[in-house]
Amino acid sequence: MALHHTFVAERDKALADEFMARGYVIRPVDDRAALDDLRREVVALACEHLKIAQPNDPQDFLDHIERVVTPAKLNDLRLSVYRAMNARAWLRPTYFALARGTIESLVGNELAMQNKVNLSIQMPNDDSSLLDIHADVFGGETPFQVVMWLPLVDCHGTKSMFILPHDKTKAVTPRMSEIGEGGMAGLYRLVEKDLVWLDVPYGTALVFSPNCLHGNIVNTVPSTRWSMNSRFTGLFTPYTSPEKKIGSYYLPITTRVVSRIGMEYRPPGGFEE
Repeated sequence: MALHHTFVAERDKALADEFMARGYVIRPVDDRAALDDLRREVVALACEHLKIAQPNDPQDFLDHIERVVTPAKLNDLRLSVYRAMNARAWLRPTYFALARGTIESLVGNELAMQNKVNLSIQMPNDDSSLLDIHADVFGGETPFQVVMWLPLVDCHGTKSMFILPHDKTKAVTPRMSEIGEGGMAGLYRLVEKDLVWLDVPYGTALVFSPNCLHGNIVNTVPSTRWSMNSRFTGLFTPYTSPEKKIGSYYLPITTRVVSRIGMEYRPPGGFEE
């Protein structure tokens, strides 16, 4: 018989099961040519800022940016590339397209996206751009979201990021009071043995729940990390922060026509009692 007994496609169920167990998935990007073009634009903007010729090998150039810029000047470079990239009208649509299938499977097909795509650069042994262990919901973010984290170089070990899997984050959150005056360092020590260091090579995208504890430490790999990230949430899911809400921090990107018609509807007038 050709009858169906579930509403969820088998592919979506397998992805959801993996995401629920780990709090993240890593998949090849949906459009490798678009990723390569995006990275070339990042390299071109970096070279423009540094007033140097463009390299023959984009990955080697990014991996070893310390050859042409000092740590003291790194944030100036990062901000220059970040601002120029976010001024490109194609950036957010292209970024979404790189993991559209995974995001739609996990979140839904009516989405809002963060209004910017962030850029991170972390040189070897540089402690100026660390992100202590945290969960984004602690800072007022909606819990109904994913982060898409995109490496522009191969990222592994301390050149990547760590995450505490979903089940272990759920178990440790009620014990947060145990860290006392240890702060985030105390929290890190509490969960360090259970942290997963993610292997995210160029050509893949990491999609994770920022409700899971995550962060990074000093990069001891002898090459520089370049990564981008942005957030996606369901268009009609709750927004828990006045500062991080739809229409400002999040912008609709895939509103379906029935939703648009529904939002336009107004009850007929003249029938009030």
